[in-house]
Amino acid sequence: MTAAHDQPALHTSNRPLLTLGVMAATIMQILDSTIANVALPHMQAALGATADTITWVLTSYIVASAVAIPVTGWLSDRIGSRNLFLWSVVGFVAASMLCGLAQNLPSMVFFRILQGIAAAFMNPLSQTVMLDINRPSKQAGAMAVWGMGVMVGPIMGPVLGGWLTENYNWRWVFYVNVPIGIGCFAILWSLLPSRPVLKRGFDLFGFATLAIAISSLQLMLDRGQSEDWFASWEVWLEGLVALSAAWMFAVHLATAKRPMFGRDLLANRNLMTGIGFMLVVGMLMMATMALLPPMLQNLYGYPVLDTGLLLVPRGVGIIFSMAIAGRLVAKGADPRWLVGTGLAIAAVSLWEMTGWTLVMGARHFIVTGLIQGAGLGLIFIPLNITAFATLGPHQRTEGSSLMNLSRNIGASVGISIVVAMLARNIQTSHMELAGHVTAGGLTGADPIVGSMLGTNSDAALAIVDGLVNQQAAMIAYLDDFKLMMILTACAIPLVLLMKRPRGAAPAKASADAMGH
Repeated sequence: MTAAHDQPALHTSNRPLLTLGVMAATIMQILDSTIANVALPHMQAALGATADTITWVLTSYIVASAVAIPVTGWLSDRIGSRNLFLWSVVGFVAASMLCGLAQNLPSMVFFRILQGIAAAFMNPLSQTVMLDINRPSKQAGAMAVWGMGVMVGPIMGPVLGGWLTENYNWRWVFYVNVPIGIGCFAILWSLLPSRPVLKRGFDLFGFATLAIAISSLQLMLDRGQSEDWFASWEVWLEGLVALSAAWMFAVHLATAKRPMFGRDLLANRNLMTGIGFMLVVGMLMMATMALLPPMLQNLYGYPVLDTGLLLVPRGVGIIFSMAIAGRLVAKGADPRWLVGTGLAIAAVSLWEMTGWTLVMGARHFIVTGLIQGAGLGLIFIPLNITAFATLGPHQRTEGSSLMNLSRNIGASVGISIVVAMLARNIQTSHMELAGHVTAGGLTGADPIVGSMLGTNSDAALAIVDGLVNQQAAMIAYLDDFKLMMILTACAIPLVLLMKRPRGAAPAKASADAMGH
């Protein structure tokens, strides 16, 4: 590539500082997808929620982002990418303040929806800005830097959330966005350039059908457990609405003159395969991060800060394997096989998690976290290089929107599925275990409990019921890990559908970003 052609699409007076501001916005909104995880038990009591409904604090944010993401490209063209980015930061900070002030679950869910809508535009825009302000020869390196924020952010969220909850209270997991957001806004206001404003029509029908499909699916998954799934007409109705809306969106996308997403994007094999992988990555990362904090706190008795620290090894593994991925791609390694290897490693880590017990130490969580992080880190950079290698500059925002949309849908669906399975399997396992508990068996297993049956039967039964509940919950968590292991393993063959990117420039840029 000649020097004349190796120029950034947009120029800024201070690219390193602007990169810092863009990454602050990215990490801030990514953090909020997991920062509240370790605080959920505290929020549950303060907001008057149940164990099933408190997860709406997580899924409402993710679903709102998923619904709003598809309009990023149109809004960016309509009002300007700079204006949209600035307004998104302002809206996100304001919604964060409101979340911190929430007094009950309905208000919290509403404010999280507002926060999710503002966050929806920040991720695709930040990715697009990182591509626009860097020369083509350095764009893959910029994606490596951006990818580290996207992948490490969800891991660091529980640590920061645990520290804030333990030293202050859970409301500070939202208030912390205010000073970060103010600094981010100041940098973007000073340095962020804008793409040209382009007046184009809005595909209202396509957006409406997609939003209805996503919302109905999420509502069905959230309400299914409490309504006994398909024994309820409500769940049937929500499922049928989701299916019908998705079908209408697909037909409209194939036949409309000006659909929401260009059909050339949908015909891009690498991008569409990358979208499929992003579904799995979103489910794997976010569902695991939703399960582990309550498990570590409720079953193993770890304090909230220690829980966050036990999740740090995942971030360490991600950073380490991203550096390795950059080197391997620079030396000519096929990105597709790196993606497949990363998924295989993640599947192995989940298989290890299916063997966890209630009497193991912290070492198992640390080692498994490192392995799983190593697998996830191998996936992200090669996947983005492969997916974006065949996209033109004018397709970046919409391509990024689709990739982020798929990750959000995977995350929201994954969280809802594992939480619903957890609640159901706890009940099922409790019934099965309780059926094998007898007075003779208790006396033989624990003479103290057996003697209490004759003198203080209520206390003994309470102890036994607590033990049965604990074992039933552990079995349910293991079943969830097994499901995610199967889904991850089934996604590995998708690498065969991807084309290897041509040219060595992206690989070299990735290596440069890693410090080579």
